[in-house]
Amino acid sequence: MKNKKIIIAGGTGFIGTGLTHYFGHDNDIIILTRHPLPDHDRVTYAAWDGKSLGNWVHHFENADLLINLTGKSVNCRYTPENKQAIFDSRTNATDVIAAAFRSITNPPKVWINAASATIYRHAEDHPMDEFNGEIENDFSVQVCKKWEAGFNEATVPAGVRKAVLRIAVTIGAEGGVIFPYLNLVKFGLGGYQGSGQQRFSWVHLTDVARMMEWIYENPTLEGTFNCCAPHPTTNREFMRTLRKAAGHLFGLPAPTWMLKIGACLIGTETELLLKSRWVLPTRATQAGFTFQYPHLKPAMENIIHSLPRRRYHLFY
Repeated sequence: MKNKKIIIAGGTGFIGTGLTHYFGHDNDIIILTRHPLPDHDRVTYAAWDGKSLGNWVHHFENADLLINLTGKSVNCRYTPENKQAIFDSRTNATDVIAAAFRSITNPPKVWINAASATIYRHAEDHPMDEFNGEIENDFSVQVCKKWEAGFNEATVPAGVRKAVLRIAVTIGAEGGVIFPYLNLVKFGLGGYQGSGQQRFSWVHLTDVARMMEWIYENPTLEGTFNCCAPHPTTNREFMRTLRKAAGHLFGLPAPTWMLKIGACLIGTETELLLKSRWVLPTRATQAGFTFQYPHLKPAMENIIHSLPRRRYHLFY
């Protein structure tokens, strides 16, 4: 994928930064953000508020790919105010992006919208995929359903191809969950959480970018795809693999009661650790997508070896 014009809405976070690194050498990147940074190389930052049309819309003209990552983090307490902000940040951004598509002459050819693999129920009995996945109605699932519904119902000009990626817990050296986990490992607390038997579906950040590139380059692909490695693990095995890659042999486990206290203290929810996410990327693999990191061990080793030097000593 070269010499394309790629727009990333909400692109200054962990995944957006990884996508910019992956695509930015050979393509022109426009990042829509509430807090623009100085432009550099082939990366341009444009201010937007995620809910109303503005000067940022002109960047859509003659663009090739639009990737929408916008959404308030769910790593918070589920107060009524936070719940509403989580809903609104996703639906408002989706609605205004659709309006931008309709307001210009030559809109992006492909629109990929981020979603979450947590849309499926807590599963310890069998895996979920795009064909047999069971969806319930807890809060995180409600968020996913409303987010996808807004995207699927969005009206765009004829010829625009749309795809939604249900992204699993994403790991990479650029940030995300890996650093809190490494801090636990450093202080001897990197054991399993809860029972440790809850399933842990994950994906390497490189494969998130590669799947987006694959969808763009294959004109028959649209609709819903699970973006997760084909070999999920358990929480216990995930933590064991992380400890080994980081050179730590021992880690104290954290029982459920301890997690509940800790979640209150740091302002988050235990669901993020205790929900069993057992998801498979059936549609992508059937369509011929191959993962660079299908197994956890080489993925974790790559991340540990790729950690920026300035952060390396924080964990060792």
